[in-house]
Amino acid sequence: MPVQFRRFLLIAGLLIGLVFSGTIAIHSLTGVDWLESCYLAMVTLTTVGSRDIGTTPASMLFVICYLFLGLSFFTYGASSLGQLILSTDFRKMLEQRRMRQKIARLRDHFIVCGLGRMGLSICDYLSARNQPFVIVDHNEERLQDVCDGKQWLYMLGDATADEVLLAAGIEQARGLATVLASDADNIYVVLSARMLSSSVQIVSRASGDAAVVKLQRAGATRVISPFSSGAVKMARFMLNPSVEDFIEVTDARGSELELADIHINAGSPYIGKRLAETDFRERGVMVIGIRRLTGERLLPPPGSATILEGDSLFAFGTATAVQEMIGQSARTA
Repeated sequence: MPVQFRRFLLIAGLLIGLVFSGTIAIHSLTGVDWLESCYLAMVTLTTVGSRDIGTTPASMLFVICYLFLGLSFFTYGASSLGQLILSTDFRKMLEQRRMRQKIARLRDHFIVCGLGRMGLSICDYLSARNQPFVIVDHNEERLQDVCDGKQWLYMLGDATADEVLLAAGIEQARGLATVLASDADNIYVVLSARMLSSSVQIVSRASGDAAVVKLQRAGATRVISPFSSGAVKMARFMLNPSVEDFIEVTDARGSELELADIHINAGSPYIGKRLAETDFRERGVMVIGIRRLTGERLLPPPGSATILEGDSLFAFGTATAVQEMIGQSARTA
């Protein structure tokens, strides 16, 4: 529990305790009902004093002690409570609390561990495609500078800690990307994430070939080495200079073309339809391959191929159309 929140509860409890104890004492001394006793305790404690509690020695002694002891506590508590509510730290604590509640409601989202250059690029890509995601990083200043303006959800903490991954929703997440600075941290994140969720897709960064093998053994679904993948891309540019230009073609709305894996879940409207009977072509999407649950691959698939539950369709088209198809295929009846 944050320090500011504990302090808030302590001060609020002190003020409530003063009023509560005064209510009980006044009720015992005067015999008036509980509501009136609470009212008298409040006006006495705040020195409003609209009426006397009583004229008996016991009641007068109580008022003297109650004011002498309670007024100082009440003044300090009310002043501290006001400062705490108006403080920046308290507002940040409330914002983080609301953010945690939003994260707890997420389902089928992505987790990005590390907000370095690669992490920021991943988040920009997900955000441009309206995909839900949570960032996990230990650098509070960088998180606030980057995420607050973009309205991105984030968790402040160590991504290698199980409790942080659980708070980020690892059990409900669709995928996790770990792009921390060291291979050791990435391996630890992969191990923790795989132990917490056997179904989550894990993509990890590796700085060398030795780390690639270890990350795969730790449970990573895919491992990316920026140096080797960058070298392959450069070689592809040299061999096929026009292919990348074609991939980066944009339509009138600026949506990049995208190759995606569309998983056909139970209840999808495409189940039982032949490929030629679907509206993929009208949407501007081309299916270039189908992978069955049995491992069978249809490359390229004929128009007579029937779409079955559990199939993975490799579709090529605009990012907007592909994401719409992903959402529709995942819809259950």
